Amino acid sequence: MSTNNTNYSRFFYPPGGILIWMIVFLEIITFGIALIGLMYYGQQETEVFHLSRLKLNVTFGVVNTLFLLTSGYFMARSVQSFREKDVIGASRFMKIALVGGAIFVIIKTIEYYAKINAGLTLDKNMFFTFYWLLTGFHLVHVLVGMVILIIINLKMNQKNTSIKLDDVEAGAAFWHLCDLVWVLLFPALYLIF
Repeated sequence: MSTNNTNYSRFFYPPGGILIWMIVFLEIITFGIALIGLMYYGQQETEVFHLSRLKLNVTFGVVNTLFLLTSGYFMARSVQSFREKDVIGASRFMKIALVGGAIFVIIKTIEYYAKINAGLTLDKNMFFTFYWLLTGFHLVHVLVGMVILIIINLKMNQKNTSIKLDDVEAGAAFWHLCDLVWVLLFPALYLIF
């Protein structure tokens, strides 16, 4: 008779806790519905969407993708270092992740400034309505993620810190949500139409 020693408790206690994963899944569903809307309207107004997409700076999109994914890599290294009780290494990797996030924000701000100066605002057409809403909502997530990581990093560097692995993993899960959403947004907005 074989016994199954599988530990199903990790299902209810995933890295970072179940609450952060519920938030991650809700956010993915929200962005997913918006992307379905983008595709639907893109099929209705193919020429408008194509000509509008050509006004986006693909180079900015690619560079932002590289910085955000690199930032996600260093966040994963931060979690790994914290698991290994290397708090100094975890803090250093998290700071590098934050720099990547900050560069993403700077590039996105430059891109927004150029769009506004060119008159490519929210009310220009349906493509730019989706562009501003999706990238703006994503940018808010990146900024919130940066605040979360800053707080975790500050606590991590305190003596007698109360920071736990679950806290670091929860911050990483939210940060990786930002990566995942951007990996979906970038091709949908910058490449497909």
